Amino acid sequence: MKRKYLIAPLLILLLSTYITKDRFLSLSIFNIKKIVIKNNHLLDEKIISKKLYFLLDSNIFLTDKKKIENKLKELELVRGFEIKRIYPNKIKVKIFEKKPVAILHNKRQKKYFTDDNDVISYFYLKKFENLPQVFGDKDSFKKFYYNLKEIDFPIKNIKAFYHFESRRWDLVTKKNQLIKLPTKNYLKSLKNFLALKDQQNFNKYQTFDYRISEQLILK
Repeated sequence: MKRKYLIAPLLILLLSTYITKDRFLSLSIFNIKKIVIKNNHLLDEKIISKKLYFLLDSNIFLTDKKKIENKLKELELVRGFEIKRIYPNKIKVKIFEKKPVAILHNKRQKKYFTDDNDVISYFYLKKFENLPQVFGDKDSFKKFYYNLKEIDFPIKNIKAFYHFESRRWDLVTKKNQLIKLPTKNYLKSLKNFLALKDQQNFNKYQTFDYRISEQLILK
């Protein structure tokens, strides 16, 4: 509502004084003086503001969304953004960030694997230090992660994932229980593990070996 109240007098000014469209848009009151960053939880506001510094003193009606997108793409954690003009001279940028869900170790490189199946550069952040460690390649884990989400497997309870050349996975829980999965039909094994975890004597076992078809070896 406030926006309407502001624009109306400006339009009256335009009509009453016969200011041309180009002249109206060039009025300095429409030059951006402030950029408000919102919804950033991982990225420092100063880093985002630096990328958008080029917008200052530019015309609020002529903001180049593609250029903004290209600048923000340089920040790996940015998934997307929304822009809202606050007339006459302020814009608000709402940031949508990627969420790291695991730390990927592959070919002596350390990366973050995100919830949208992307891989981005690793940087230390305390809130991520307890993420599951994945020892395997991106493509293999991408498929595995998708399947885990499909059965609502509690990934947050896993300390490490190990992928082998035989194309099977081992999982180590945060309770140091080892789940040894078969090469094929491993979802059936994981569902069985989820069914067992609520049983009274579950915690006394440290190894759940599903590698032999239709068998479970407990140790």
